[in-house]
Amino acid sequence: MSKLLTRSRTAVLSLSALALLVSGCANMTETQRDTAIGAGIGALAGAVIGKDTKGAAIGAGVGALGGYVWSKHMQEKKAAMEKATAGTGVSVSQTADNQLKLNIPSDISFDTGRSNIKPNLQPILNQFAQGLSSQPNTEIRIVGHTDSTGSDAINNPLSVDRANSARDYLMARGVDGRRIMTEGRGSREPMADNGTDAGRARNRRIEIFLAERAVAQQ
Repeated sequence: MSKLLTRSRTAVLSLSALALLVSGCANMTETQRDTAIGAGIGALAGAVIGKDTKGAAIGAGVGALGGYVWSKHMQEKKAAMEKATAGTGVSVSQTADNQLKLNIPSDISFDTGRSNIKPNLQPILNQFAQGLSSQPNTEIRIVGHTDSTGSDAINNPLSVDRANSARDYLMARGVDGRRIMTEGRGSREPMADNGTDAGRARNRRIEIFLAERAVAQQ
């Protein structure tokens, strides 16, 4: 009975923390918000089923990861992409939810107002595609962005077209299109000041995410 009471109290505290978390997400990007809320939900699940604080901590990790794992394959892929993009201006990182992220600026990816892939991007995508056909648990998400120049009627479909161009290129290199999700954010998620030329150049970009799902234990 005492264990059940403790677990119930922990669950109530986790719910309260989750409520505070959600209320504080207003200024986050969609990706940051999803990760933070996932962590809170995971902590609640861990508290309810984990029997102790260790269970809550594990639950928070699973929630934040969204079921993704950072395996040896992912680490090797990160190292390969860092080597392939060295000196190009592309940033390669591991996200908080265990995704491999490539942030690719416009001077490599696309000309202003265009969605056709530039030659400088091709070897990067070639390296990215290598080995993915033998990794069935991996998922790819490509997100297109624009600067604030022009209207949403122009920027929104342009950002989608850029993401789709990268997807089509990867599919032509043997990557299963069913594992690729694309979306466009238009100018809604700038990473720099749109008031300067340099800032607008940074905002015109695509982001490619690679994630590996945890294999269910039999």
